[in-house]
Amino acid sequence: MPAVRGDGMRGLAVFISDIRNCKSKEAEIKRINKELANIRSKFKGDKTLDGYQKKKYVCKLLFIFLLGHDIDFGHMEAVNLLSSNKYSEKQIGYLFISVLVNTNSELIKLIIQSIKNDLASRNPIHVNLALQCIANIGSREMAEAFGNEIPKLLVSGDTMDVVKQSAALCLLRLFRTSQEIIPGGEWTSRIIHLLNDQHMGVVTAATSLIDALVKKNPEEYKGCVSLAVSRLSRIVTASYTDLQDYTYYFVPAPWLSVKLLRLLQNYTPPAEDPGVRGRLNECLETILNKAQEPPKSKKVQHSNAKNAVLFEAISLIIHNDSEANLLVRACNQLGQFLSNRETNLRYLALESMCHLATSEFSHEAVKKHQEVVILSMKMEKDVSVRQQAVDLLYAMCDKSNAEEIVQEMLNYLETADYSIREEMVLKVAILAEKYATDYTWYVDVILNLIRIAGDYVSEEVWYRVIQIVINRDEVQGYAAKTVFEALQAPACHENMVKVGGYILGEFGNLIAGDQRSSPSVQFQLLHSKYHLCSPMTRALLLSTYIKFINLFPEIRAQVQEVFKQHSNLRSADAELQQRASEYLQLSIIASSDVLATVLEEMPAFPERESSILAVLKKKKPGRVPENEIKENKSPTPVANHNNDVNNSSTVSGDLLGLSTPPTAQPNSGNTGVLLDVLGDIYGGKQPNSSTNNTQSVNMYNPKKFVCKNNGVLFENDLIQIGVKSEFRQNLGRLGLFYGNKTNVPLQNFVPTLSWPEDQGSKLSIQMKPVEPVLEAGAQIQQMINAECVDDYIGSPSIALTFLYSNAPQKITIKLPLTINKFFEPTEMNGESFFARWKNLGSTNQQRSQKIFRASSPMDLQAARTKIMGFGMQLLDGIDPNPDNFVCAGIIHMRSQQVGCLLRLEPNKSAQMYRLTVRSSKESVSVEICDLLADQF
Repeated sequence: MPAVRGDGMRGLAVFISDIRNCKSKEAEIKRINKELANIRSKFKGDKTLDGYQKKKYVCKLLFIFLLGHDIDFGHMEAVNLLSSNKYSEKQIGYLFISVLVNTNSELIKLIIQSIKNDLASRNPIHVNLALQCIANIGSREMAEAFGNEIPKLLVSGDTMDVVKQSAALCLLRLFRTSQEIIPGGEWTSRIIHLLNDQHMGVVTAATSLIDALVKKNPEEYKGCVSLAVSRLSRIVTASYTDLQDYTYYFVPAPWLSVKLLRLLQNYTPPAEDPGVRGRLNECLETILNKAQEPPKSKKVQHSNAKNAVLFEAISLIIHNDSEANLLVRACNQLGQFLSNRETNLRYLALESMCHLATSEFSHEAVKKHQEVVILSMKMEKDVSVRQQAVDLLYAMCDKSNAEEIVQEMLNYLETADYSIREEMVLKVAILAEKYATDYTWYVDVILNLIRIAGDYVSEEVWYRVIQIVINRDEVQGYAAKTVFEALQAPACHENMVKVGGYILGEFGNLIAGDQRSSPSVQFQLLHSKYHLCSPMTRALLLSTYIKFINLFPEIRAQVQEVFKQHSNLRSADAELQQRASEYLQLSIIASSDVLATVLEEMPAFPERESSILAVLKKKKPGRVPENEIKENKSPTPVANHNNDVNNSSTVSGDLLGLSTPPTAQPNSGNTGVLLDVLGDIYGGKQPNSSTNNTQSVNMYNPKKFVCKNNGVLFENDLIQIGVKSEFRQNLGRLGLFYGNKTNVPLQNFVPTLSWPEDQGSKLSIQMKPVEPVLEAGAQIQQMINAECVDDYIGSPSIALTFLYSNAPQKITIKLPLTINKFFEPTEMNGESFFARWKNLGSTNQQRSQKIFRASSPMDLQAARTKIMGFGMQLLDGIDPNPDNFVCAGIIHMRSQQVGCLLRLEPNKSAQMYRLTVRSSKESVSVEICDLLADQF
């Protein structure tokens, strides 16, 4: 055995060599199985195995596991190695445990005891091995088992520096698993004072720990600021010989400097004390000064370390956003990097300058580098750097340079990478609207966008130009003329056809006096594009044509011929067929007065926030300046209190798409061309009319939504959930609006449907997924489709889980999907009602009755409102007692229809109600009775 010990585990080396020499997978498995059988027999049969042999066999098992094979034995032998006093044997034991032992293992108690023994050891090597094992496993069980020992090791005066380092990092690992592990009170100051430790390794490890603790409880650990500034000051003023052991290529302690600078970015301002703030500014100035010094080495490691500290210092300067001198100096320093030959430096410089551009102190300094940034956008080889240059141009744009920047971005757009075109289009559209002093320029820019990059122009962009043109009389004629000229191009993008169809349908009369753009010419020009377009665009053009009949009666016959075409009247597309047939009939039978009413010009849009910025924020969260475009130039919060989702300013199309086109309805006074597009522009956007956001609320009352389809379903300090719903026969659709009321993103955002299996077959529900991150101040929509298959009880729930500042949250809400939502109101006269009432009352199985006390003072008008909202038809004047309420309705299901009658009798003197429900199905009567009785 002594000879074997001296060979450095030759058996392991031979085994590894055998595996590498295997010619096939089968040969490898055969060799591994042979070795596993040998190890198993050794562990079972040989009671004289010494520590070295156990170590060798455990190493082989580890190697086999790392090759991807399951290991189901050897754990006890690895645990036995923990009691060895030899470093190599103990090390292999801990390694095996860290990799292979499950925290639920029966051996965990033995392992924890062995670790406790090593933590109490006077040998620092053994203590370190134990700490590393705890950190590698990092489970909640480890946190609970060693939550007392590790903090004591960390702050004890007797603990060696190398152990303190490991203890700090181990505690950090456990803190991420179980935040309760860190004791408070006097421990806080003892942990903070580790920043004053003489050993730089301890300070470095402690800084990482304190940074995590500060993020959880900044107020408790606020004392770290002055100590961090003091330590940073000593580092940046030291020469590379003063901190020789911690100097990296002539840069003193660069990694610790970076950690300290990051730690200080957790506070705004980082230092309230003027003395500490002055000392910090001196440190930052010193770092900027050193960046200007000639390099002490030509090696890349020197510049990397030096620049790491510099960029983190600039991040802190930007975070503070208070010292004009430092901000301008930082901008100038970054400007020098824009021409650096290192791609990473150019990227980082552009990225940091984006943040500087948003500060009032440094915005002008950033603008001085405009030409270099434009050159970067055009000439850079790396697309990510070009993207960053676009971001910076967007951030530095203001009224003085908007036209130049927009034009440069338009010029580059023709040759830009496909991966950044869509984002560039959004940014150009936002800048053009935000800084437009003349809206003819804005129209030109958007039409150029469509011409150059039509495939990347989203709906929000062309919706927005239509909104602006409709709202501004002075630009309508110019828009009509410009879009008419754009449509004459031989190759015209479909988005241009959409914009042209909408604008000419509304304002084509403004240019019809010119023979070159006469009504007939406008119609022929648009119709020449018709057969090249998608069904959606064709439907839009048909709406434009019916508008033309109102604007230009002289071309009525031409337009009607298009409606009569076989390809339209008998189109396979139901929308095209319906529009063509209804518009044709409208043009034939309607008088000129009716046409003028139905097809009058679109009214001005409500002054509202641009949707383009929301799209850009979703694509680039955190990289869009906060000065959002709002036509009314006033702040509008995302989440507000007592704000009904079905606000009067919301215009929405039929959620189920079951209604006829609005333009075919004579009574729709403000109906105009393309109301289907208008529905898209407004549909699904929850209005934000209230600015009252001052008090904390926790609002949730599912009962009120039995008689109500729209409103705020749930609200607390973190989130607002609104609902907007629509039902037609046995189909329903709900729009849920999740609004983040906080200033941090909500992570792992997952709504999960909860609905018993026995009810799931009776109410079919489909939920569209949502993004897993709900950005700060943002709002997202989730659509839910429901179909009533058979009668059911109650309503489904949604369990909403997310992380707020790393703290798990769970909210469970009932969906407003009770069975009464599928009522169709039914008109009946008194004779029919009571005849049917009598028939349904012939058996107790068809009726349900409740007599109950009023939960609040009787208000018959409020009761009337609730009953009307319940979904049935309220039949007035039928019951002999005028105080009684009588209703009729039909519940639609996939399998059947159930007629239902209802009678509610209030007794004011006794403050009691009697509610009777009769239907053709007992279970329906019971559920309807229970639901409505709960409202009073």
